[in-house]
Amino acid sequence: MNQNKGMRPQDIVIILKIVCFGEKSYAQKNIAGSLYMSQSGVSEALARLSMSGLLIGDKKKVNRKSLQEFLVSGLKYVFPVRPGGIVRGIPTAHSAPPLSELIQGGQEEFVWAYDHGNMRGQAIEPLYHTVPRAASEDQCLHRFLSLADAFRAGRARERKLASDKLKEMLAL
Repeated sequence: MNQNKGMRPQDIVIILKIVCFGEKSYAQKNIAGSLYMSQSGVSEALARLSMSGLLIGDKKKVNRKSLQEFLVSGLKYVFPVRPGGIVRGIPTAHSAPPLSELIQGGQEEFVWAYDHGNMRGQAIEPLYHTVPRAASEDQCLHRFLSLADAFRAGRARERKLASDKLKEMLAL
């Protein structure tokens, strides 16, 4: 394993995918396949997530309270993002559910660039390059990753709404 034991952006994508599995059992190959990542990359990420305390036990149980704390308080510092140019893509942050259900227009739209997207907006670099494709196939993952982007790119109001919604979705 790489000497750098610090978190990587794909680790967040992987742990959010695990949250979406809920109580269902899963295998590394299921995560890798659904996120379009290599199995070795997933294995390394699981080790980092376990070392960080975000995964506990047999690397299958998510420490939801710690995950919530990290996403709300740390994500914007560890994996910051600035909106880019106008592109076609898939909505994220406040432009996608669950926040789009709470925030009514008047703001610029944020999207992950994706040829098969249905919205134009300012580009937000996803946490991992396969996020647009994986999220387009998994509504639960899309919702969690959109909240993550609200923490990374949102203003105080969006971050507060995202925090409340995340707490609800993690059942804390």
